Amino acid sequence: MSLLEFFSLLGGVGMFLYGMSLMSSGLRNAAGENLRVILEKATSNRIMAVMVGLLVTLMIQSSSATDMMVIGFVNSGLMTLAQAIGVIMGANIGTTVTAQLTAFNLSAYAPLILFVGAVMFLFLKKTFVRDVGTIIMGFGMLFQGIGIMKTAIAPLSQTQAFINLMRGLDNPLLAILFGVAFTALLQSSSSSIVIFQAFAVQGIIEYHTAVYLVIGAAIGSVTPNLLASLTANRNGKRTAILNLVFNLIRALILGTLVTVFPQILTAIQSLSPDSVGRQIANTHTIFAITAVLIELPFSHLIVKLAQTILPQLPEETRKQENQQLIYINNFEGIPAAVALANAKLEIVRMCSFALENLRTSVECFFEKDYAKVQQVEEGEDTVDFLDHNITEALVRLRSYRLNSRDRDRLTKLLLDVSDLERISDHAVNLTEYMVKMQERKGSISPAGMADLKKMADAALASIELSLEVFSTGDFSRLKEAEDLEQRVDELEEYCIASHVERLMNQECEPYGGVVYSDIVTDLERCADHAINVAFSLSGKDENDV
Repeated sequence: MSLLEFFSLLGGVGMFLYGMSLMSSGLRNAAGENLRVILEKATSNRIMAVMVGLLVTLMIQSSSATDMMVIGFVNSGLMTLAQAIGVIMGANIGTTVTAQLTAFNLSAYAPLILFVGAVMFLFLKKTFVRDVGTIIMGFGMLFQGIGIMKTAIAPLSQTQAFINLMRGLDNPLLAILFGVAFTALLQSSSSSIVIFQAFAVQGIIEYHTAVYLVIGAAIGSVTPNLLASLTANRNGKRTAILNLVFNLIRALILGTLVTVFPQILTAIQSLSPDSVGRQIANTHTIFAITAVLIELPFSHLIVKLAQTILPQLPEETRKQENQQLIYINNFEGIPAAVALANAKLEIVRMCSFALENLRTSVECFFEKDYAKVQQVEEGEDTVDFLDHNITEALVRLRSYRLNSRDRDRLTKLLLDVSDLERISDHAVNLTEYMVKMQERKGSISPAGMADLKKMADAALASIELSLEVFSTGDFSRLKEAEDLEQRVDELEEYCIASHVERLMNQECEPYGGVVYSDIVTDLERCADHAINVAFSLSGKDENDV
Protein backbone atom coordinates (compact mmCIF):
# COMPACT_ATOMS: atom_id res chain seq x y z
CA MET A 1 0.00 0.00 0.00
CA SER A 2 1.40 3.39 -1.00
CA LEU A 3 1.30 6.45 1.22
CA LEU A 4 -1.40 7.95 -1.01
CA GLU A 5 -3.55 4.85 -0.66
CA PHE A 6 -3.05 4.92 3.11
CA PHE A 7 -4.24 8.54 3.19
CA SER A 8 -7.19 7.49 1.04
CA LEU A 9 -8.07 4.81 3.61
CA LEU A 10 -7.91 7.36 6.42
CA GLY A 11 -10.10 9.72 4.41
CA GLY A 12 -12.63 6.93 3.82
CA VAL A 13 -12.75 6.15 7.53
CA GLY A 14 -13.12 9.85 8.32
CA MET A 15 -15.93 10.28 5.80
CA PHE A 16 -17.69 7.18 7.17
CA LEU A 17 -17.41 8.43 10.76
CA TYR A 18 -18.60 11.92 9.82
CA GLY A 19 -21.47 10.43 7.82
CA MET A 20 -22.50 8.37 10.86
CA SER A 21 -22.29 11.47 13.06
CA LEU A 22 -24.27 13.57 10.58
CA MET A 23 -26.95 10.92 10.17
CA SER A 24 -27.21 10.49 13.95
CA SER A 25 -27.46 14.26 14.46
CA GLY A 26 -30.17 14.59 11.81
CA LEU A 27 -32.17 11.70 13.28
CA ARG A 28 -31.94 13.21 16.77
CA ASN A 29 -33.08 16.62 15.54
CA ALA A 30 -35.92 15.13 13.49
CA ALA A 31 -37.08 13.10 16.47
CA GLY A 32 -36.90 16.17 18.73
CA GLU A 33 -37.61 15.53 22.39
CA ASN A 34 -39.20 12.16 21.58
CA LEU A 35 -35.94 10.34 22.27
CA ARG A 36 -35.69 11.77 25.76
CA VAL A 37 -39.35 11.06 26.46
CA ILE A 38 -39.02 7.49 25.21
CA LEU A 39 -36.00 6.86 27.42
CA GLU A 40 -37.66 8.43 30.44
CA LYS A 41 -40.63 6.07 29.97
CA ALA A 42 -38.39 2.99 30.18
CA THR A 43 -39.95 1.05 33.04
CA SER A 44 -38.73 -1.65 35.36
CA ASN A 45 -40.17 -4.13 32.86
CA ARG A 46 -37.00 -5.60 31.38
CA ILE A 47 -38.48 -6.46 28.00
CA MET A 48 -39.90 -2.94 27.62
CA ALA A 49 -36.49 -1.47 28.52
CA VAL A 50 -34.82 -3.62 25.83
CA MET A 51 -37.38 -2.47 23.26
CA VAL A 52 -36.80 1.17 24.26
CA GLY A 53 -33.03 0.78 23.82
CA LEU A 54 -33.55 -0.93 20.45
CA LEU A 55 -35.99 1.74 19.22
CA VAL A 56 -33.87 4.72 20.27
CA THR A 57 -30.72 3.24 18.73
CA LEU A 58 -32.58 2.51 15.50
CA MET A 59 -33.69 6.15 15.47
CA ILE A 60 -30.21 7.63 15.98
CA GLN A 61 -28.01 4.82 14.59
CA SER A 62 -25.57 5.08 17.48
CA SER A 63 -25.47 2.75 20.47
CA SER A 64 -22.80 4.95 22.06
CA ALA A 65 -25.15 7.96 21.94
CA THR A 66 -27.94 5.87 23.49
CA ASP A 67 -25.63 4.56 26.18
CA MET A 68 -24.38 8.07 26.98
CA MET A 69 -27.97 9.29 27.34
CA VAL A 70 -28.61 6.38 29.69
CA ILE A 71 -25.53 7.29 31.74
CA GLY A 72 -26.90 10.85 31.96
CA PHE A 73 -30.34 9.64 33.10
CA VAL A 74 -28.88 7.31 35.75
CA ASN A 75 -26.47 10.06 36.80
CA SER A 76 -29.41 12.43 37.42
CA GLY A 77 -31.58 9.79 39.10
CA LEU A 78 -34.20 9.63 36.31
CA MET A 79 -33.41 5.98 35.61
CA THR A 80 -32.33 3.07 37.80
CA LEU A 81 -29.55 0.61 37.04
CA ALA A 82 -32.19 -2.11 36.60
CA GLN A 83 -33.80 -0.06 33.83
CA ALA A 84 -30.44 0.92 32.35
CA ILE A 85 -29.25 -2.65 31.75
CA GLY A 86 -32.33 -3.40 29.61
CA VAL A 87 -31.85 -0.25 27.51
CA ILE A 88 -28.15 -1.07 27.05
CA MET A 89 -29.02 -4.57 25.84
CA GLY A 90 -31.53 -3.15 23.37
CA ALA A 91 -28.94 -0.65 22.11
CA ASN A 92 -26.54 -3.51 21.40
CA ILE A 93 -29.14 -5.01 19.06
CA GLY A 94 -30.08 -1.70 17.46
CA THR A 95 -26.49 -0.87 16.51
CA THR A 96 -26.24 -3.98 14.29
CA VAL A 97 -28.57 -2.34 11.76
CA THR A 98 -25.66 -0.22 10.50
CA ALA A 99 -23.75 -3.34 9.42
CA GLN A 100 -26.90 -4.62 7.69
CA LEU A 101 -27.17 -1.36 5.76
CA THR A 102 -23.51 -1.28 4.77
CA ALA A 103 -23.73 -4.86 3.49
CA PHE A 104 -25.70 -3.40 0.57
CA ASN A 105 -23.38 -2.28 -2.22
CA LEU A 106 -24.68 1.27 -2.61
CA SER A 107 -21.33 3.04 -3.11
CA ALA A 108 -22.14 3.70 -6.77
CA TYR A 109 -25.28 5.61 -5.75
CA ALA A 110 -23.59 7.58 -2.93
CA PRO A 111 -23.01 10.77 -5.02
CA LEU A 112 -26.70 10.90 -5.97
CA ILE A 113 -27.75 10.35 -2.35
CA LEU A 114 -25.38 13.13 -1.27
CA PHE A 115 -26.78 15.48 -3.92
CA VAL A 116 -30.40 14.88 -2.84
CA GLY A 117 -29.51 15.45 0.82
CA ALA A 118 -27.56 18.63 0.03
CA VAL A 119 -30.45 20.08 -1.99
CA MET A 120 -32.89 19.41 0.84
CA PHE A 121 -30.55 20.90 3.44
CA LEU A 122 -29.42 23.97 1.50
CA PHE A 123 -32.49 25.06 -0.47
CA LEU A 124 -35.55 24.03 1.56
CA LYS A 125 -36.61 26.12 4.55
CA LYS A 126 -38.66 23.79 6.74
CA THR A 127 -36.63 22.62 9.74
CA PHE A 128 -37.91 19.06 9.58
CA VAL A 129 -37.09 18.77 5.84
CA ARG A 130 -33.59 20.16 6.48
CA ASP A 131 -33.11 17.56 9.24
CA VAL A 132 -34.18 14.83 6.82
CA GLY A 133 -31.71 16.30 4.30
CA THR A 134 -28.98 16.00 6.95
CA ILE A 135 -29.91 12.34 7.47
CA ILE A 136 -29.71 11.65 3.72
CA MET A 137 -26.36 13.47 3.41
CA GLY A 138 -25.01 11.42 6.30
CA PHE A 139 -26.30 8.27 4.62
CA GLY A 140 -24.57 9.24 1.38
CA MET A 141 -21.29 10.08 3.12
CA LEU A 142 -21.43 6.76 4.92
CA PHE A 143 -21.53 4.83 1.64
CA GLN A 144 -19.08 7.15 -0.09
CA GLY A 145 -16.65 6.51 2.77
CA ILE A 146 -17.17 2.76 2.42
CA GLY A 147 -16.42 3.00 -1.30
CA ILE A 148 -13.20 4.92 -0.65
CA MET A 149 -12.15 2.43 2.03
CA LYS A 150 -12.78 -0.56 -0.25
CA THR A 151 -10.72 1.01 -3.03
CA ALA A 152 -7.88 1.84 -0.62
CA ILE A 153 -7.93 -1.60 0.99
CA ALA A 154 -7.86 -3.49 -2.35
CA PRO A 155 -4.02 -3.28 -2.76
CA LEU A 156 -3.60 -4.77 0.74
CA SER A 157 -4.93 -8.06 -0.61
CA GLN A 158 -1.75 -8.21 -2.71
CA THR A 159 0.59 -7.12 0.12
CA GLN A 160 2.19 -10.21 1.63
CA ALA A 161 3.30 -8.51 4.88
CA PHE A 162 -0.24 -7.34 5.65
CA ILE A 163 -1.69 -10.72 4.64
CA ASN A 164 0.71 -12.44 7.04
CA LEU A 165 -0.29 -10.01 9.82
CA MET A 166 -3.99 -10.72 9.34
CA ARG A 167 -3.38 -14.46 9.10
CA GLY A 168 -1.90 -14.23 12.58
CA LEU A 169 -5.45 -13.50 13.71
CA ASP A 170 -6.46 -17.10 13.00
CA ASN A 171 -6.03 -17.56 16.75
CA PRO A 172 -9.51 -16.70 18.16
CA LEU A 173 -8.10 -15.00 21.27
CA LEU A 174 -5.78 -12.78 19.21
CA ALA A 175 -8.66 -11.91 16.86
CA ILE A 176 -10.88 -10.91 19.78
CA LEU A 177 -8.12 -8.75 21.30
CA PHE A 178 -7.46 -7.13 17.92
CA GLY A 179 -11.21 -6.39 17.58
CA VAL A 180 -11.23 -4.79 21.04
CA ALA A 181 -8.19 -2.61 20.37
CA PHE A 182 -9.24 -1.62 16.84
CA THR A 183 -12.75 -0.61 17.94
CA ALA A 184 -11.45 1.24 21.00
CA LEU A 185 -9.13 3.18 18.68
CA LEU A 186 -11.96 4.12 16.28
CA GLN A 187 -14.43 4.72 19.15
CA SER A 188 -17.13 3.10 17.01
CA SER A 189 -18.10 -0.56 16.64
CA SER A 190 -20.06 0.27 13.47
CA SER A 191 -16.91 1.63 11.82
CA SER A 192 -14.77 -1.35 12.78
CA ILE A 193 -17.43 -3.84 11.58
CA VAL A 194 -17.57 -2.04 8.21
CA ILE A 195 -13.78 -2.25 7.87
CA PHE A 196 -13.83 -5.94 8.80
CA GLN A 197 -16.51 -6.43 6.14
CA ALA A 198 -14.23 -4.69 3.61
CA PHE A 199 -11.27 -6.89 4.64
CA ALA A 200 -13.39 -9.99 4.14
CA VAL A 201 -14.78 -8.83 0.78
CA GLN A 202 -11.21 -8.24 -0.45
CA GLY A 203 -10.20 -11.71 0.75
CA ILE A 204 -7.74 -10.35 3.32
CA ILE A 205 -9.44 -12.22 6.20
CA GLU A 206 -11.60 -15.31 6.33
CA TYR A 207 -15.18 -15.24 7.56
CA HIS A 208 -14.28 -17.29 10.66
CA THR A 209 -11.63 -14.73 11.62
CA ALA A 210 -14.14 -11.90 11.12
CA VAL A 211 -16.49 -13.65 13.56
CA TYR A 212 -14.01 -13.28 16.42
CA LEU A 213 -13.22 -9.71 15.37
CA VAL A 214 -16.95 -8.95 15.68
CA ILE A 215 -16.98 -10.45 19.18
CA GLY A 216 -14.04 -8.24 20.17
CA ALA A 217 -15.62 -5.16 18.58
CA ALA A 218 -18.57 -5.43 20.97
CA ILE A 219 -16.20 -5.11 23.93
CA GLY A 220 -14.25 -2.25 22.35
CA SER A 221 -17.49 -0.35 21.70
CA VAL A 222 -17.76 0.30 25.44
CA THR A 223 -14.72 2.61 25.40
CA PRO A 224 -16.64 5.89 24.68
CA ASN A 225 -19.06 5.13 27.52
CA LEU A 226 -16.26 4.38 29.96
CA LEU A 227 -14.64 7.71 29.06
CA ALA A 228 -17.97 9.56 29.34
CA SER A 229 -18.61 8.06 32.78
CA LEU A 230 -15.41 9.55 34.22
CA THR A 231 -17.26 12.81 34.93
CA ALA A 232 -20.44 11.07 36.15
CA ASN A 233 -21.35 10.14 39.72
CA ARG A 234 -20.88 6.59 40.98
CA ASN A 235 -24.21 5.39 39.58
CA GLY A 236 -23.24 6.83 36.20
CA LYS A 237 -19.94 4.93 36.40
CA ARG A 238 -21.83 1.76 37.33
CA THR A 239 -23.90 2.18 34.16
CA ALA A 240 -20.74 2.10 32.03
CA ILE A 241 -19.55 -0.93 34.01
CA LEU A 242 -22.91 -2.62 33.30
CA ASN A 243 -22.24 -2.22 29.58
CA LEU A 244 -18.71 -3.58 29.91
CA VAL A 245 -19.80 -6.58 32.01
CA PHE A 246 -22.64 -7.37 29.62
CA ASN A 247 -20.29 -7.37 26.62
CA LEU A 248 -17.56 -9.36 28.40
CA ILE A 249 -20.10 -12.05 29.30
CA ARG A 250 -21.43 -11.84 25.74
CA ALA A 251 -17.93 -12.44 24.34
CA LEU A 252 -17.36 -15.40 26.67
CA ILE A 253 -20.69 -17.03 25.80
CA LEU A 254 -20.49 -16.47 22.03
CA GLY A 255 -16.80 -17.35 21.79
CA THR A 256 -17.48 -20.63 23.59
CA LEU A 257 -20.56 -21.43 21.49
CA VAL A 258 -18.94 -20.92 18.09
CA THR A 259 -15.80 -22.78 19.16
CA VAL A 260 -17.66 -25.79 20.55
CA PHE A 261 -20.41 -25.75 17.91
CA PRO A 262 -18.90 -24.55 14.59
CA GLN A 263 -22.13 -25.64 12.91
CA ILE A 264 -23.62 -22.34 14.12
CA LEU A 265 -21.33 -20.40 11.78
CA THR A 266 -22.09 -22.76 8.90
CA ALA A 267 -25.80 -22.12 9.43
CA ILE A 268 -25.27 -18.34 9.43
CA GLN A 269 -23.19 -18.54 6.25
CA SER A 270 -25.94 -20.51 4.55
CA LEU A 271 -28.30 -17.54 4.95
CA SER A 272 -26.20 -15.52 2.45
CA PRO A 273 -23.85 -17.98 0.75
CA ASP A 274 -22.68 -15.53 -1.94
CA SER A 275 -22.00 -12.45 0.22
CA VAL A 276 -19.36 -12.52 2.95
CA GLY A 277 -20.25 -8.91 3.86
CA ARG A 278 -23.84 -9.94 4.53
CA GLN A 279 -22.62 -13.01 6.44
CA ILE A 280 -20.67 -10.75 8.81
CA ALA A 281 -23.66 -8.40 9.20
CA ASN A 282 -25.95 -11.37 9.97
CA THR A 283 -23.42 -12.70 12.48
CA HIS A 284 -23.30 -9.31 14.19
CA THR A 285 -27.10 -9.17 14.48
CA ILE A 286 -27.65 -12.81 15.48
CA PHE A 287 -24.90 -12.63 18.11
CA ALA A 288 -26.43 -9.48 19.64
CA ILE A 289 -29.91 -11.00 19.82
CA THR A 290 -28.57 -14.28 21.22
CA ALA A 291 -26.58 -12.48 23.92
CA VAL A 292 -29.63 -10.50 25.03
CA LEU A 293 -31.85 -13.62 25.11
CA ILE A 294 -29.30 -15.46 27.24
CA GLU A 295 -28.36 -12.61 29.60
CA LEU A 296 -31.68 -10.79 30.03
CA PRO A 297 -33.09 -13.28 32.59
CA PHE A 298 -29.95 -12.70 34.69
CA SER A 299 -29.82 -8.92 34.29
CA HIS A 300 -30.37 -8.41 38.04
CA LEU A 301 -27.17 -10.37 38.67
CA ILE A 302 -25.26 -8.16 36.20
CA VAL A 303 -26.52 -5.12 38.12
CA LYS A 304 -25.34 -6.67 41.41
CA LEU A 305 -21.96 -7.45 39.87
CA ALA A 306 -21.56 -3.82 38.76
CA GLN A 307 -22.48 -2.68 42.28
CA THR A 308 -19.91 -5.12 43.70
CA ILE A 309 -17.20 -3.82 41.37
CA LEU A 310 -18.03 -0.25 42.42
CA PRO A 311 -19.51 -0.67 45.92
CA GLN A 312 -21.93 1.75 47.50
CA LEU A 313 -20.46 4.46 49.73
CA PRO A 314 -22.08 5.45 53.06
CA GLU A 315 -23.17 8.79 51.62
CA GLU A 316 -24.90 7.01 48.74
CA THR A 317 -26.80 4.85 51.20
CA ARG A 318 -27.77 7.97 53.12
CA LYS A 319 -28.92 9.67 49.91
CA GLN A 320 -31.06 6.65 49.00
CA GLU A 321 -32.62 6.67 52.45
CA ASN A 322 -33.31 10.39 52.21
CA GLN A 323 -34.83 10.23 48.73
CA GLN A 324 -37.86 8.18 49.61
CA LEU A 325 -41.27 8.86 51.07
CA ILE A 326 -41.79 7.50 54.57
CA TYR A 327 -45.24 8.67 55.62
CA ILE A 328 -47.30 9.02 52.43
CA ASN A 329 -46.46 6.01 50.29
CA ASN A 330 -50.09 4.95 50.11
CA PHE A 331 -53.32 6.80 50.90
CA GLU A 332 -55.60 3.84 50.14
CA GLY A 333 -58.15 3.31 52.90
CA ILE A 334 -56.72 6.11 55.05
CA PRO A 335 -59.11 8.85 56.25
CA ALA A 336 -58.34 12.25 54.72
CA ALA A 337 -57.47 13.80 58.10
CA VAL A 338 -54.90 11.07 58.78
CA ALA A 339 -53.49 11.38 55.25
CA LEU A 340 -53.02 15.12 55.74
CA ALA A 341 -51.34 14.54 59.09
CA ASN A 342 -48.93 12.09 57.43
CA ALA A 343 -48.31 14.60 54.65
CA LYS A 344 -47.32 17.17 57.26
CA LEU A 345 -44.83 14.69 58.76
CA GLU A 346 -43.28 14.25 55.31
CA ILE A 347 -43.06 18.03 54.92
CA VAL A 348 -41.39 18.27 58.32
CA ARG A 349 -38.67 15.97 56.90
CA MET A 350 -38.40 18.34 53.97
CA CYS A 351 -37.99 21.25 56.42
CA SER A 352 -34.92 19.64 57.95
CA PHE A 353 -33.31 19.02 54.55
CA ALA A 354 -33.99 22.55 53.30
CA LEU A 355 -32.63 24.13 56.51
CA GLU A 356 -29.54 21.92 56.51
CA ASN A 357 -28.91 22.74 52.86
CA LEU A 358 -29.03 26.47 53.57
CA ARG A 359 -26.68 26.10 56.56
CA THR A 360 -24.20 24.14 54.44
CA SER A 361 -24.36 26.69 51.62
CA VAL A 362 -23.67 29.56 54.03
CA GLU A 363 -20.65 27.67 55.40
CA CYS A 364 -19.57 26.94 51.82
CA PHE A 365 -19.63 30.64 50.91
CA PHE A 366 -17.81 31.98 53.95
CA GLU A 367 -15.28 29.11 54.17
CA LYS A 368 -14.80 28.89 50.37
CA ASP A 369 -15.16 25.12 50.77
CA TYR A 370 -15.59 23.46 47.37
CA ALA A 371 -16.35 20.09 49.00
CA LYS A 372 -19.58 21.56 50.34
CA VAL A 373 -20.75 22.51 46.84
CA GLN A 374 -21.35 18.81 46.17
CA GLN A 375 -23.13 18.43 49.52
CA VAL A 376 -25.51 21.26 48.64
CA GLU A 377 -26.18 19.81 45.19
CA GLU A 378 -27.02 16.43 46.75
CA GLY A 379 -29.22 18.17 49.32
CA GLU A 380 -30.99 20.00 46.49
CA ASP A 381 -31.59 16.66 44.76
CA THR A 382 -33.27 15.36 47.93
CA VAL A 383 -35.43 18.47 48.34
CA ASP A 384 -36.42 18.34 44.66
CA PHE A 385 -37.35 14.65 45.04
CA LEU A 386 -39.54 15.42 48.06
CA ASP A 387 -41.04 18.48 46.35
CA HIS A 388 -42.07 16.45 43.30
CA ASN A 389 -43.36 13.40 45.17
CA ILE A 390 -45.13 15.19 48.04
CA THR A 391 -46.81 17.55 45.57
CA GLU A 392 -47.89 14.59 43.45
CA ALA A 393 -49.30 12.81 46.50
CA LEU A 394 -51.18 15.91 47.69
CA VAL A 395 -52.64 16.53 44.24
CA ARG A 396 -53.79 12.91 44.22
CA LEU A 397 -55.40 13.50 47.61
CA ARG A 398 -57.46 16.39 46.18
CA SER A 399 -59.60 13.83 44.36
CA TYR A 400 -60.76 12.46 47.74
CA ARG A 401 -63.86 13.74 49.42
CA LEU A 402 -62.53 16.52 51.61
CA ASN A 403 -64.45 18.94 53.78
CA SER A 404 -63.69 22.64 53.41
CA ARG A 405 -61.29 22.62 56.37
CA ASP A 406 -59.23 19.71 55.01
CA ARG A 407 -59.22 21.17 51.51
CA ASP A 408 -57.90 24.47 52.89
CA ARG A 409 -55.23 22.60 54.88
CA LEU A 410 -54.19 20.66 51.78
CA THR A 411 -53.82 23.87 49.77
CA LYS A 412 -51.63 25.39 52.48
CA LEU A 413 -49.45 22.27 52.63
CA LEU A 414 -48.92 22.51 48.87
CA LEU A 415 -47.76 26.11 49.32
CA ASP A 416 -45.45 25.03 52.16
CA VAL A 417 -43.76 22.49 49.90
CA SER A 418 -43.18 25.20 47.30
CA ASP A 419 -41.74 27.60 49.92
CA LEU A 420 -39.32 24.95 51.22
CA GLU A 421 -38.17 24.09 47.72
CA ARG A 422 -37.42 27.77 47.09
CA ILE A 423 -35.28 27.94 50.26
CA SER A 424 -33.13 25.11 48.92
CA ASP A 425 -32.92 26.84 45.53
CA HIS A 426 -31.53 29.95 47.21
CA ALA A 427 -29.01 27.72 49.02
CA VAL A 428 -27.73 26.51 45.65
CA ASN A 429 -27.44 30.15 44.56
CA LEU A 430 -25.03 30.85 47.43
CA THR A 431 -22.68 28.06 46.37
CA GLU A 432 -22.79 29.28 42.77
CA TYR A 433 -21.85 32.79 43.94
CA MET A 434 -18.84 31.36 45.75
CA VAL A 435 -17.66 29.42 42.70
CA LYS A 436 -18.10 32.39 40.36
CA MET A 437 -16.33 34.71 42.79
CA GLN A 438 -13.31 32.39 42.82
CA GLU A 439 -13.34 31.99 39.03
CA ARG A 440 -13.52 35.75 38.42
CA LYS A 441 -11.21 36.55 41.32
CA GLY A 442 -13.87 38.83 42.73
CA SER A 443 -13.82 40.08 46.30
CA ILE A 444 -16.04 41.69 48.94
CA SER A 445 -14.61 44.23 51.37
CA PRO A 446 -14.03 43.11 54.98
CA ALA A 447 -16.85 45.42 56.14
CA GLY A 448 -19.15 43.90 53.53
CA MET A 449 -18.27 40.35 54.63
CA ALA A 450 -18.95 41.28 58.26
CA ASP A 451 -22.39 42.64 57.30
CA LEU A 452 -23.13 39.51 55.26
CA LYS A 453 -22.21 37.33 58.25
CA LYS A 454 -24.67 39.24 60.45
CA MET A 455 -27.33 38.90 57.78
CA ALA A 456 -26.70 35.16 57.35
CA ASP A 457 -26.78 34.47 61.10
CA ALA A 458 -30.02 36.42 61.52
CA ALA A 459 -31.62 34.70 58.51
CA LEU A 460 -30.65 31.23 59.74
CA ALA A 461 -32.00 31.97 63.22
CA SER A 462 -35.26 33.26 61.74
CA ILE A 463 -35.67 30.30 59.39
CA GLU A 464 -34.80 27.75 62.08
CA LEU A 465 -37.43 29.12 64.45
CA SER A 466 -40.07 29.46 61.72
CA LEU A 467 -39.64 25.85 60.60
CA GLU A 468 -39.61 24.70 64.23
CA VAL A 469 -42.96 26.44 64.79
CA PHE A 470 -44.40 24.61 61.77
CA SER A 471 -42.91 21.26 62.81
CA THR A 472 -44.02 21.36 66.46
CA GLY A 473 -47.27 23.28 65.96
CA ASP A 474 -46.26 25.59 68.84
CA PHE A 475 -47.92 28.72 67.47
CA SER A 476 -47.30 30.59 70.74
CA ARG A 477 -43.83 31.35 69.30
CA LEU A 478 -45.18 32.98 66.16
CA LYS A 479 -44.56 36.48 67.57
CA GLU A 480 -40.94 35.55 68.26
CA ALA A 481 -40.57 34.15 64.75
CA GLU A 482 -42.15 37.27 63.26
CA ASP A 483 -39.77 39.51 65.23
CA LEU A 484 -36.75 37.56 63.94
CA GLU A 485 -38.02 37.82 60.37
CA GLN A 486 -38.52 41.57 60.87
CA ARG A 487 -34.94 41.78 62.10
CA VAL A 488 -33.81 40.15 58.81
CA ASP A 489 -35.79 42.78 56.86
CA GLU A 490 -34.12 45.56 58.81
CA LEU A 491 -30.68 44.06 58.24
CA GLU A 492 -31.40 43.84 54.53
CA GLU A 493 -32.11 47.60 54.43
CA TYR A 494 -28.99 48.31 56.49
CA CYS A 495 -26.77 46.08 54.33
CA ILE A 496 -27.98 47.63 51.08
CA ALA A 497 -27.55 51.17 52.44
CA SER A 498 -24.01 50.36 53.65
CA HIS A 499 -23.25 48.74 50.34
CA VAL A 500 -24.32 51.83 48.39
CA GLU A 501 -22.11 53.96 50.60
CA ARG A 502 -19.12 51.70 49.97
CA LEU A 503 -19.77 51.85 46.24
CA MET A 504 -19.85 55.64 46.37
CA ASN A 505 -16.49 55.60 48.19
CA GLN A 506 -15.10 53.04 45.69
CA GLU A 507 -14.38 50.62 48.53
CA CYS A 508 -16.12 47.73 46.77
CA GLU A 509 -14.99 45.68 43.76
CA PRO A 510 -17.76 45.71 41.07
CA TYR A 511 -18.40 41.97 40.66
CA GLY A 512 -18.13 41.39 44.40
CA GLY A 513 -20.67 44.17 44.85
CA VAL A 514 -23.17 42.41 42.58
CA VAL A 515 -22.72 39.14 44.48
CA TYR A 516 -23.12 40.96 47.79
CA SER A 517 -26.51 42.38 46.73
CA ASP A 518 -27.68 39.01 45.44
CA ILE A 519 -26.76 37.22 48.67
CA VAL A 520 -28.58 39.77 50.81
CA THR A 521 -31.68 39.37 48.63
CA ASP A 522 -31.49 35.56 48.69
CA LEU A 523 -31.19 35.42 52.48
CA GLU A 524 -34.11 37.81 52.97
CA ARG A 525 -36.29 35.76 50.64
CA CYS A 526 -35.39 32.57 52.49
CA ALA A 527 -36.65 34.16 55.71
CA ASP A 528 -39.85 35.24 53.91
CA HIS A 529 -40.49 31.70 52.65
CA ALA A 530 -39.86 30.28 56.14
CA ILE A 531 -42.26 32.66 57.88
CA ASN A 532 -44.91 31.73 55.32
CA VAL A 533 -44.49 28.11 56.38
CA ALA A 534 -44.66 29.03 60.07
CA PHE A 535 -48.01 30.82 59.64
CA SER A 536 -49.56 28.42 57.13
CA LEU A 537 -51.38 26.12 59.59
CA SER A 538 -51.80 28.58 62.44
CA GLY A 539 -55.14 30.01 61.35
CA LYS A 540 -53.59 33.48 61.62
CA ASP A 541 -51.84 35.84 59.27
CA GLU A 542 -48.86 38.07 60.00
CA ASN A 543 -51.10 41.10 60.72
CA ASP A 544 -52.74 39.22 63.60
CA VAL A 545 -49.48 38.79 65.51
